[in-house]
Amino acid sequence: MNLHEYQAKELMKKYGLPVQEGRIATTPEQAKKIAEDYMCPVMVKAQVHTGGRGKAGGVKYAKTPNEAEKHASKIINLKIKHLPVKKVLLAKAIDIEKEYYLAVIMDRDKKSPLIMASREGGMDIEEVAREKPNAINKLWVDPVYGLLPHQAKQVAFSLFDNKIFALKNTKIVSTLYQLFIDCDAQITEINPLALSTQGKLWVTDAKIVLDDNSLARHPELEGLRDPDPGEEKELEAKDAGLSYIPLTGNIGCVVNGAGLAMATMDLIKKYGGEPANFLDTGGSSSPEKVEKALSILLSDKNARVILFNIFGGMTRCDDVAKGILKTTRAMNLKLPIVVRLTGTNDKEVKNILKDSPIDYVTSMREGVIKTIELLEEGREKGEER
Repeated sequence: MNLHEYQAKELMKKYGLPVQEGRIATTPEQAKKIAEDYMCPVMVKAQVHTGGRGKAGGVKYAKTPNEAEKHASKIINLKIKHLPVKKVLLAKAIDIEKEYYLAVIMDRDKKSPLIMASREGGMDIEEVAREKPNAINKLWVDPVYGLLPHQAKQVAFSLFDNKIFALKNTKIVSTLYQLFIDCDAQITEINPLALSTQGKLWVTDAKIVLDDNSLARHPELEGLRDPDPGEEKELEAKDAGLSYIPLTGNIGCVVNGAGLAMATMDLIKKYGGEPANFLDTGGSSSPEKVEKALSILLSDKNARVILFNIFGGMTRCDDVAKGILKTTRAMNLKLPIVVRLTGTNDKEVKNILKDSPIDYVTSMREGVIKTIELLEEGREKGEER
């Protein structure tokens, strides 16, 4: 789960990190009032779950409240990487002398948190890594022992030439790490960590990505979720007991079991198709789940044909077939549908579906090939959804 910059800064401020004052505005008028309260100058910053905001015109410097209002009016009407800007952060501007990069990420290969620090702050860290790999200092932290005091000092010394200043600000390193651990985060990042002309460090931009799998332990963090348009369907699916991830293809998949879903998508790719989604109905595929799965899947206008690939263990194949038939008739579904059902009571499926336009197959390979054939036939006929 991605947090907005202002949410990440609020968390960092609670942990005692040096975050400059800032408030959220959803209208230009609110932005003007905040700028007046702060007596300017301020930074007006788009709040969206993506990088590259500055290059897209989503970050502006305002000398006056009227300027802040003008910038906010333009930014709130922006779309940055297809994401609409709904709010802006007004933050007190700081005279910056030098910018640094500091982050804690989870290195899954080494199964350890990784602290990354660089004197090349304010830039995309990927660009720094590509062009100046030696400019990034890395420290892997043993998850059992945690970040030890001498390691935090080591990171601070890599950032600052003045050792007294480095020692004074070592706490920023250890605090960012502690926030990472306490929140079960995947990333806690400060970029840039800015040194003002007055000689003080400030968190001027922040990023936090939380592990979705840990949110049950952090209900207060779940409340910070602000779903993007693409995430809303994923959350809707989650509430219904489904796992849904949109992809870029045109073959809609409804499968029970994550392993079977992955195998289905692999086979589709092998035969030259492109899956439109990952949709796992879980251990059961009741008519209610089938209906919900189809309604979510059909909200993706790219899906041109649907493949059901269900293994019936505890799930009865005849019940699933009846559910598919009932749901597709109720929804007046016009898309081609291929169904592969195998397992408990699968011998009854053929009779249940025989008078329907649904194509029934008995093997996964046959189902994938039939699905791709139907897709090609639809293309040749120029069929539209």
